[in-house]
Amino acid sequence: MLSKYINLDAKSIHKLSTNGLCRLRFKEQLEYGVDTSLELFHAQGLEIVKTKGYYYFATKFIPIEEAEFCIVDIETNGSKVGEHQIIEIASVKVKNGKIIDRFESLVKCDKINEFITEITGITVEDTKDAPKLKDVLKSFKAFLGDAVFIAHDVKFDFKYIADSFISIGEEAILNRYLCSLALAERTVESYRYALSYLNDTYNLNPNPQHHRAMSDVITTYGLFKLAMENCNESINNVEDLIKFSKDGKRLKRPKFDPLLKTE
Repeated sequence: MLSKYINLDAKSIHKLSTNGLCRLRFKEQLEYGVDTSLELFHAQGLEIVKTKGYYYFATKFIPIEEAEFCIVDIETNGSKVGEHQIIEIASVKVKNGKIIDRFESLVKCDKINEFITEITGITVEDTKDAPKLKDVLKSFKAFLGDAVFIAHDVKFDFKYIADSFISIGEEAILNRYLCSLALAERTVESYRYALSYLNDTYNLNPNPQHHRAMSDVITTYGLFKLAMENCNESINNVEDLIKFSKDGKRLKRPKFDPLLKTE
């Protein structure tokens, strides 16, 4: 997914996260010079460093306990950026298992259909005094910085936000990202991995309000902590964790739903 937003092929991105990318291969793919590109990537939330002649994602060298993770959730009035938009965004920044900062905002929106209002509770009237999308995205980007982006089914949230930046004439975010659903499949035994089901099973958020951004962020935060507590893999840095979330062995699911009531 990252290759859609950055002038690097998938193989080079993989090398940046593992054994390093040589300067020649790095340079030949860049629109600008190496130093200028590194500055531009940094402004978009992606830190790349040079070590012993090779380039790496900085997260390759950041221990888990020192890393900053931004757990993010959005609510939208539809699935297609351009036709639809974000109507609410929330995030907590986590370091060493603890919340160190929060971000939350509704987004001014002129049209929200009844179905979206029914599942989120958000109406056009609720957003009339909210800041515009461009202002919210810029504030969120400042909050996110170069933290690792985490969401439940991260491809949707990350892509929607990245494409929303493009829709307002800005560069997409390029942060390293991690899927809490994929991580949970490898660390938390469950019959299903929908966020609401995991909350019913593990009481991750005592006061959930499903399909409201901050509530779902807090639930995902509880899931992330549980997943990290259950993780028995040898994980020394952020890239180890990202790799495990993609390639680690999934836990075997129960054959029957333990939450299903039987007479």
